[in-house]
Amino acid sequence: MRSVDYRLGLALIACAAMACADEAKETGDPAIARGKQIYRNICLVCHNADPAEAGALGPAIVDASRELLEAKVLRGEYPAGYTPQRNTEQMPRFEYLKANLDDIEAYLASRRN
Repeated sequence: MRSVDYRLGLALIACAAMACADEAKETGDPAIARGKQIYRNICLVCHNADPAEAGALGPAIVDASRELLEAKVLRGEYPAGYTPQRNTEQMPRFEYLKANLDDIEAYLASRRN
């Protein structure tokens, strides 16, 4: 029984180490770390935990341009000529994130394949 517990413990440690390695890759840049935290605290409610995947209410946003981020996050609109992935008006404005758009953009860019 102890050898099973020992192997399980090692497996859990290995999984944690791999997760930390992925986290370190993302958070080596402070802007990416801040953007990730903002995404997890605000965007994740509607968008997927993986910004490359569509969420329950919001579309995938990993490829969102700076122009689109500014328009949707700050003004609640789409840039001129942009065709939305979903035709809804559910996303509220988050004007208070104006100073954090660079961080959000950095995090999304770090998630692109």
